[in-house]
Amino acid sequence: MTLDLEAKKTLLRKIPHGLFICGVAEGDVVNGFTASWVTQGSFEPPLVVMAVKADSTSNGMIQRTGRFSLNVLASDQKDLAAVFFKPQAAVGGRFEAAPYELGPLGLPILKDGLGGVECELVGQLAHGDHTVFIGEVKSSKLHRDAPALELGTTGWQYGG
Repeated sequence: MTLDLEAKKTLLRKIPHGLFICGVAEGDVVNGFTASWVTQGSFEPPLVVMAVKADSTSNGMIQRTGRFSLNVLASDQKDLAAVFFKPQAAVGGRFEAAPYELGPLGLPILKDGLGGVECELVGQLAHGDHTVFIGEVKSSKLHRDAPALELGTTGWQYGG
């Protein structure tokens, strides 16, 4: 059997994704990145599932600390998502464009987003070029309720 690579790419890019800012903290170092491969995995306990590039700084921080935050962006915050999409040498420099506070678990929650959750790692699967992390939601903060930013509305493509 031969995989039709163009068909695979087109079809996988049709899977709808939100855009989130994942925050991590280790000691005095705070980092974040735009995450799009995210979904809820369970009601009870409340679980979220997120895929993170295997060779990224944040992947290592999640594995070492066992924690991450997910910040939900409003539909008009494409520019903020763009700031966190590109790798940057200055770890934490992205947060200059995004004021945040630390939640109860010590993770960054954006002040201007819709809100965020803090998660403790309860599972992971390393296979391929991303690690799939499963986090149990331990804290949540809602700043406002409005439509969330979705990848399909940005004109960007990630996946395939």
